[in-house]
Amino acid sequence: MTLFSMKMRASRTECDTTSHVSGAEKILSEAELAENAGALIGRALHHAKGDADYIQLKIEKAAPEAIAYIDALPVRTVEAADAAEGRAAILSLLHELGLSNGEAIMEKFHETYAMRGAMLLDADTLERLEPDHARGIRATYMDAEHAPSRPADGGKNHFQEAIVLASKVANAPHIVAEICMSDDPDYVTGYVASKTTGYMRITKLKALGDPDGGRIFLYRGPREDVPKTIAYLEKQMVLVKNAPTSPTKQPPADPWRVLSENLEQRKAAGLYRSITTIDSPQSAHVTVGGKNFLMLASNSYLGLTDEPRVLRAASEAALRFGAGSGGSRLTTGSLPLHDELEKAISAFKGTEATLLFDTGYMANVGILSALGTKDATIFSDELNHASIIDGCRLSRARVVVYRHADMADLEAKIKAARPGFGVIVTDAVFSMDGDVAPLPDIMALAKKYGLLSMTDEAHATGVIGKTGRGIVEYFGLKEQPDVMMGTLSKSLASEGGFVSGRALLIEYLKNTARSFIFSTSQSPANLAAAREALAIVEKEPERVARLQENTRVFIAALRENGVHAKSDSAIVPIVIGNERRATEAAKRLYDDGIFLSAIRYPTVAKGSARLRAAIMATHTKSELREAAAKIATVVSEQ
Repeated sequence: MTLFSMKMRASRTECDTTSHVSGAEKILSEAELAENAGALIGRALHHAKGDADYIQLKIEKAAPEAIAYIDALPVRTVEAADAAEGRAAILSLLHELGLSNGEAIMEKFHETYAMRGAMLLDADTLERLEPDHARGIRATYMDAEHAPSRPADGGKNHFQEAIVLASKVANAPHIVAEICMSDDPDYVTGYVASKTTGYMRITKLKALGDPDGGRIFLYRGPREDVPKTIAYLEKQMVLVKNAPTSPTKQPPADPWRVLSENLEQRKAAGLYRSITTIDSPQSAHVTVGGKNFLMLASNSYLGLTDEPRVLRAASEAALRFGAGSGGSRLTTGSLPLHDELEKAISAFKGTEATLLFDTGYMANVGILSALGTKDATIFSDELNHASIIDGCRLSRARVVVYRHADMADLEAKIKAARPGFGVIVTDAVFSMDGDVAPLPDIMALAKKYGLLSMTDEAHATGVIGKTGRGIVEYFGLKEQPDVMMGTLSKSLASEGGFVSGRALLIEYLKNTARSFIFSTSQSPANLAAAREALAIVEKEPERVARLQENTRVFIAALRENGVHAKSDSAIVPIVIGNERRATEAAKRLYDDGIFLSAIRYPTVAKGSARLRAAIMATHTKSELREAAAKIATVVSEQ
């Protein structure tokens, strides 16, 4: 049977610097080529390290006699409590291999982080032997021996990929061992492998979220044989027999220790999250444990959560219709309140129809999983909210991630993908940066290529536009996006999500959106509260004007105090960078009576932790100026 080598390499360029994003190797039959090509491209376009702007897919015919078949290395696992313990395990194994200079070898890892390939290192002298130190050595042309029925999963089996590579490297002439630490920020496991000791998998070699990583091949042999070793690593086609797809694991003596260790890692990395109980309504000022705080973290932008008219509407609805709806909208849970609110939102947004969901998260998951059919393509901004990302993942569509608000990149990816039915989805206001999506350009591209346009209006409704109608009003557009999603839980002071658009869209989602079909509907109190809040927004646009003026005052005060700040909405990010420093800054401000959230990985990229201020219409200008001065003092001392 004729086989083919398929190699994928993906990279991205930022500030004239090219960085590796993803890579994969496969050896396939002709029947497997098409499906695997699509899967590998999908992997390159949707990776934890970011989306690629350069993808190379290389396919070469492989003569059967040119392929070497080798056995997979035997596997054992070392359960390391932390990165220090994992490092100690590596040093122990290197000593077992007769290498007493393990510490010096490990120091060489700092030179691998920016390399595209592996370092080839003399095991005794520590001389680097690869001809090109920037490129390194790339072990290529390899795969696990498999049946043609193996699923094309995008090559996401980290474990089997590592076994295949380690087995090939260990069989190369004069290679003593390989040491590997993954450069995937969500994958902390690494290994040491050699032909004599097998594959030693180490469960923790770095902290969660750490993007550093690399490979070192340890060589011990004549200098004249180095080219022969490199040729084997880079040119010899290899199929690895009996490569396991997952490590054999013994149940832990204490299963709760696994969870406890995970939490301890998060604490050590500054990624631990906890809940603060607030003893008062979400107003400009809140009470926690008897202490008063200026609230700069709430999404109640218009300050309507304790508005008497909203509270009265909620209580009257509960007395009339009960505490709960009793079922799904499609069975017993639909009330006149649902119909009234949907009609009101449609009028407010200028659309034919609206459908309510229990939360904004469920709305995005339901919409995108319903529109994302098997043959569809979804184009998603790289900074979209987690609910959009999860909706894309739960769909059956091909997902293409484009660079944030980069219309040239989006159009290039549309052209490359050549989609049939497809959707471009974007936050209207980006929840961690406060900037507004370039909607006119997105809608123009959607029309040009026959795609649907979708906006998430969660942080736009009641916030941007002269009367708070959102991104369409903000840009002064005469047409709406095809799909407009939003929430009731922010400016509208209640709980729930919605989607507005054509009546055809709403009927389709009623029949296909699983998070709508299989969920008990909102309570009467929530519906009535949102309806009254929407009525207030329509009657009192001065609330929106006050919110926008307060945001300008706050940003100006930050700048006057030396803090760089900008925003097109009510969300004002103050970037700190380090996760620990951001957490410490939020704690200091909390101690000083300012309730302000520290946003960290994975909500934002590693190293871009920030304080996220959310302004309300009910803040006073003087307290915002005072808060800005306090924030500036804390930030300057970080």
